[in-house]
Amino acid sequence: MYMTLVKLVGPPQVPGENRPRAVVDKELTDDIPPTIDVEGADVATAIETAARPDGRQWLTLGSMDPASGHVMLVTLTNLGSGLERIELTERDDNGRLKYRRVDVRSGYMGYIAGEESEDGRGVKVNVVGPGTPISLAIAGPGDKAENVGLRVDDVIVAVNNQAVATPADIETALLNTEPSQVVNVEVERGSEAKSLTYQVKLSEHPLDLVRLAETAGADEIQGNLSRLSCLITLAQINKKKLARDKSSISGLKDPATLLWNVESTAGGKEQSADFSIEMSSAEMRAVGGHPVRLSRSYAVHAGSYVMEMEVNVKNLHSEPQKLAYRLEGVNGLTLEGWWYSNKTGPNWRGGAAARDIVFKKAVGAHELISGFTLLSEATDTPKDPMLPVFAATGSQSENELQYVGVDAQYFAVAYLPPASEPVFRDLSRVDAGIVADAEAVPRHKERAVNTSFVLDSQLIDIPAGGSVGRQVRVFAGPKDPVILEQYGLGDFIYYGWFWWAAKFLAWMLHGLYWGVGNYAVAIVLLTVIVRGAMFPLSRKAAINAQKMQELAPELKKIAEKYKDDMEGRLKAQRELNQRAGFNPMAGCAPMFLQLPVFIGLYRALSVDIELRQAAVSSSSPWASNLAGPDMLYYWGDWMMDYLAGRGTGWLGPYFNILPIIVVGLFLTQQKLFMPPATDEQQAMTQKVMNVMTLMMGLFFFRVPAGLCIYFITSSLWGICERVLVKKTLPTTKHFDEGILEGTATPVGKPSKPSLADTIRQRLNPPEEPIERPSKRRRPVAKKKR
Repeated sequence: MYMTLVKLVGPPQVPGENRPRAVVDKELTDDIPPTIDVEGADVATAIETAARPDGRQWLTLGSMDPASGHVMLVTLTNLGSGLERIELTERDDNGRLKYRRVDVRSGYMGYIAGEESEDGRGVKVNVVGPGTPISLAIAGPGDKAENVGLRVDDVIVAVNNQAVATPADIETALLNTEPSQVVNVEVERGSEAKSLTYQVKLSEHPLDLVRLAETAGADEIQGNLSRLSCLITLAQINKKKLARDKSSISGLKDPATLLWNVESTAGGKEQSADFSIEMSSAEMRAVGGHPVRLSRSYAVHAGSYVMEMEVNVKNLHSEPQKLAYRLEGVNGLTLEGWWYSNKTGPNWRGGAAARDIVFKKAVGAHELISGFTLLSEATDTPKDPMLPVFAATGSQSENELQYVGVDAQYFAVAYLPPASEPVFRDLSRVDAGIVADAEAVPRHKERAVNTSFVLDSQLIDIPAGGSVGRQVRVFAGPKDPVILEQYGLGDFIYYGWFWWAAKFLAWMLHGLYWGVGNYAVAIVLLTVIVRGAMFPLSRKAAINAQKMQELAPELKKIAEKYKDDMEGRLKAQRELNQRAGFNPMAGCAPMFLQLPVFIGLYRALSVDIELRQAAVSSSSPWASNLAGPDMLYYWGDWMMDYLAGRGTGWLGPYFNILPIIVVGLFLTQQKLFMPPATDEQQAMTQKVMNVMTLMMGLFFFRVPAGLCIYFITSSLWGICERVLVKKTLPTTKHFDEGILEGTATPVGKPSKPSLADTIRQRLNPPEEPIERPSKRRRPVAKKKR
């Protein structure tokens, strides 16, 4: 299958691109014999039927203009009539992009599908999306139409006074810019190379949900292939089948590598584009077929994350023929956060990767095939690298599919049947695989492998002039529960273990956010509420810890007495604990009760789309995404890859301050509240615990900033709670030497009388004893004589 064996390093070479029309026609008709009869037409008609466009074209659907009402900007191309890019352009209540790139802080001027100009003097502009900054740029004073917006075929020669020759040069020139900043873009226009300088006001980067691997920037992974999405080819022509390890039937030119005709486009609230291509008699005869016409259309609607797509195969011959088509899925889904995020899947077939294949049959549950599994399959069986998702066998209900798609952490793209049909019923099989060279994907970056799927239609006997087609709805948007439920995709959100805690905490978090307007403050309040609810248990744990400190000297004596008798030592310790009323496990209850809270909050941060892009403070770029690391400082350009590499490094390309604060508070808690060691073994255990805490800081260095805020708040609460609770603990008890032998019981100072005892004493004071005069007689003084 193309997903592993077609070693594409970029868009395939296109016959006829940038070459004279006559040369193209000659290439397509060299093998046509002079007596070919196509539905009674002569040779000239047959040649005309196979004519192809002279060059490659790009066009867009949707808009980035908030006034248009569109929430997507889709870039299409006539190369294979494929989909090249989907950007999400919805705005929030403040007018900002609701879903923007979280890993890019520089300004954005718009996607241009740029390529080096023929003379090498700059970068050729191939597409200008409506509402993008370059479409609104102004050249010189005034607002004349000819001075507004860059145009297709313009050549960008400089950005901010930096000369550019490749698309990468433009990215470099914009690297240190900021949204809302105005930059100068110098272009040359027309054959006379008219020079113009545009002032472009940059915007934030919209989330490019679907993009080519070669445009992924820092997220580009070696081994992933740049391939257009939604391509179509013929899966079977009469008896000739398309092999699973091939991209087209042997002997037939792959329609995905040919230039299609752009038939029509329409604008407004409902925008559409139609493409078509005819496979000539000469091209089809090599595989035992007759001429056919492949056509397709795309349509987007204002306010909708669903793009409608229709494919059609028409028999142009005077005799019937059996045909089936293959429709490829979307690939190149966003990789944002793949090096720090973790996604949980609903099954145990390998851990979830950054991009997984999900599907649901008419009978059955939502299932996920991990990108790890697909990569392993492609590595182990390169001749048959695909994993079957669906095959038309058995009963009719087993031959129906509700949806199939590619799933990322916060976004997804899925193929759905039309609204009038609850399931796909005319598919023969659906396969999943990777769009990558399996052997070239680097170690420790496997989770970023590019994945996709293919749909094969059933073989249909098409009469002369007849056609077979399929309507597909393509959902491409956020994993928002409200949006997903509208299309039956609610299972795309999976919380994993402690899902009940995750959903409840997410509900509480949204409620607190509604009250305070900041998710960081809401997390602090949520932590206080949770720890406050567990205060009775925490107080018991504090009492237990105090008893442990009091018993430490006695435990040390037991250890010395039973130095060589482990069984006797444990028995004596148990007896001591029983006499003192001490339960060593009582202090673990709060920790275990916090486990669902910890895991639930972590899952909520990893799943809830509302927490993505939620910032600690809107006035600072630091910690601008509570669902990701705080990213205080970028050190990936000078730190060694072993530590700072994306996916390969222990720490990642950013220095994060919040995990360091968390580790510092953990060590402080251990220092303040851990009882002194009674022997060398306990001393060593405490040292190991300190080292493990430091190691935990390395493993959790890339955890979400929101989770760090929870840990920090919880640790500060724990420290204050322990200090306050210690003042209200029962009177300290003292033990005499006999307790070791079991002959003495704890004795202590009399406890403080209760309020009831005080009142009772005042109402009934004890009678004072009456003093009686002494009966002893005074000595009588002697009289003087």
